Amino acid sequence: MKNKGIVIFLILLTIVVVVIIVGDFTSTRPDKQGENPYEFSVDEYTKVDPDLIQYKETKNFRLVFENPEGIAYYKQKLYVLGDQRLQVISNSGNLLKEIELNDFPTSIAVDSTYIIIGFNNYISTYSINGELIKKWDSLGENSVITSLAVWNNELFIADAGLRKVLRYTMDGQKISDFEGKHEEAALHGFIVPSGYFDLAFNTYGDLWVVNPGNHSLENYSLDGSMREFWQASSVQIDGFSGCCNPAQFTFLPDGSFVTSEKGLVRIKIYKPSGEFKCVVAAPEKFTDEGYAPEVVSDENGNIYAVDFNKKMIRLFEPV
Repeated sequence: MKNKGIVIFLILLTIVVVVIIVGDFTSTRPDKQGENPYEFSVDEYTKVDPDLIQYKETKNFRLVFENPEGIAYYKQKLYVLGDQRLQVISNSGNLLKEIELNDFPTSIAVDSTYIIIGFNNYISTYSINGELIKKWDSLGENSVITSLAVWNNELFIADAGLRKVLRYTMDGQKISDFEGKHEEAALHGFIVPSGYFDLAFNTYGDLWVVNPGNHSLENYSLDGSMREFWQASSVQIDGFSGCCNPAQFTFLPDGSFVTSEKGLVRIKIYKPSGEFKCVVAAPEKFTDEGYAPEVVSDENGNIYAVDFNKKMIRLFEPV
């Protein structure tokens, strides 16, 4: 009887253990769990106070590219990259010219003389009419060209692979490079966790570079000395969040910054001082967890944004 009692006890204990294990397993399935009080959600940040939105979308142009890549604006024309082509489009959306390229482009800059196109690790220059002038030698196997800007017949290249800004003459001769370090202000240098690394000149000739891992924009002299910077790390509407934002930026004619973010996709404007001013387009206009639109502006302060997810150019005008 004693042995029989022990056996019955062990059987009952085994049943209890199995019930506990099965219950624990089913309760921790994703569809059975209760709300996690510690889970971070950006849902509340996708809603923007309508009073902060000071632009409206007035038109959009559907792109024929399978993979849009970049855009530049010069004298009422849009220069748009995609696949292995460059299209020149009027600001009303009419195709003016198409140029076949021999490789997949990554970035573009345009001035009165040149169309400069960046590929993964080299540059090609074209005449303003689209004839190839020169294909440069490779910048190196570790280079990843992400942005171009021209000033005083010199080309400045944002290289996300090397985490440097490179300075060249327009015939392909290297002048210098810098990595954003400064003894007083930015000991970290450029922090580039992914392929987002942008630069641009404002209308006054000031070179600004995004330090994406630091959520900052930094102003440098042409020789690479830091002059000033401003930073805005926050998931709130007046800041930047994630690993590398702002992902893209450009300038308005008055020197204000137009910024574009990935992940929590939104386009905003900051005053020349770095103070948040307003919203151009709220997250609800874009694909969730989408790519950051590339942005350019025209002489009137209108903003053209390449929506990579929806494969279109979207025009936003001040209200």
